[in-house]
Amino acid sequence: MNTIYNRPRLLLVLTSVFWAGNVIVGRAVAGQIPPVTLACLRWVLASSIFLPFAIAHLRKDWDALRRNWAILLFLGLIGPACFNTLAYMGLVSTEALNGLVLNAAGPMFIAVTAWALFNDRITAGQAAALGIGFFGVLIIVVKGDPATLSGFHFNPGDLLLVAAIVCWAVYTACLRKRPAISWQSFNLVTYAIAAFANLPFAIVENAGSQHMSASWASIAAVLYVAIFPSLLAYIFYNRGVELLGAARAGIYLFLIPVFGAVLAMVYLNEKLHAYHAAGFALIVAGILWANRKPERGKPDASVPLAPHREHDAGKDVHGSALRLQRSKSYVEEGLEAALETQAARNDRKDAHFR
Repeated sequence: MNTIYNRPRLLLVLTSVFWAGNVIVGRAVAGQIPPVTLACLRWVLASSIFLPFAIAHLRKDWDALRRNWAILLFLGLIGPACFNTLAYMGLVSTEALNGLVLNAAGPMFIAVTAWALFNDRITAGQAAALGIGFFGVLIIVVKGDPATLSGFHFNPGDLLLVAAIVCWAVYTACLRKRPAISWQSFNLVTYAIAAFANLPFAIVENAGSQHMSASWASIAAVLYVAIFPSLLAYIFYNRGVELLGAARAGIYLFLIPVFGAVLAMVYLNEKLHAYHAAGFALIVAGILWANRKPERGKPDASVPLAPHREHDAGKDVHGSALRLQRSKSYVEEGLEAALETQAARNDRKDAHFR
C-alpha cells in the first residue's frame, strides 16, 4: 500500500478510471435513483465500509480533529458534499454536451483558483499543457466537428454544473490546509460530513415524487459508486494533490473522458472513431508536457508552494533536515567529549612524570 500511496501519477490515473466509471454507471441507472439520494447513499456506504479501517486513527487524532473542526467541515462540505450533489442535480436538467464542455474546463478552474487563493505560479508549461488537454477533450466532445458547439446554450442546469466545478476547484486548492492528521481520519471525517449534509435533502427528495427503484442494477450501482468513485478515488486524489500540487494533479482529470469513452465502448457498445484517437493523443501529450522534468539548473516552478504533509510516510524534507542537524550535533558533542577525556589523560600523565 505504501508503494502505491507514494506514486501520485498512478493514483491520479486510477482516480480518473474510477470517476469515468461513475459517469457510465450514472448514465446506466438514470431515472432509477434520484440524484441526491444517490449522493447520500454513496457517502453513507463509503463511511460505513471505511470506518473499521479508520477507527483506531480517529481515536489518536481526536484532539486534533476537535481543534480543526472548522476547516474539516469546510472541506467536507465544499468537496464531497457539494460537488457531487450539484453535479448530479445539474446533469438532470442540462444537455450532455453542456456537461462535458463545462467539466472539461475543470483543470483550468483548479489552476486559476490555486493562483487566486494561494498565489500558486502557473508556468508557461502548465498553461500549454492545460490548453492542449482542453483542446483534446473538446475534440472528443464535439466528435471532431466544431459545428457541434453551435448547439451549446446555457440553461439552469449549467449554473449548477459551474457551481459544482467551482466547489471542486476550491476543495482541491484548499487541501493544503488540511490539519496534520492521518489520511484515514481525514477521509472518514469528510465522507461522514458529506453523508450527513445530503441526508435531509435525500429525505425530502424521496418524500416527493422521486423514489429509488429496488433492483439488482440499482444496488450494484450504489455499491460501485460508494467503493470506487467515492472511497478509493478520494483517497487517491487527495494524496495526488498532496504530492503534486493542485494544478498538476488537476490536469489528470482530462483523462476522465478518455477512460469514459473506452468503458462506453466495452459496456455500452459504442464505437471507436478517429476523433477519439486524436483527442486521446492530445490529452496524453498535455499530461506528459505538464510532467516533464525542468531544465537542469532551473527550479520547477510548478511544484506547490505550500509544504505537503506525509503523515504515514513521516519523512518529509524538513524533518530529514532536522534529524540530520541533530545527528551532526550529537557527533560533534561526542567528539568534543572524547577530546576533553584525552586531554585530561594527557594532563595526568604529564603530572606523573613531573
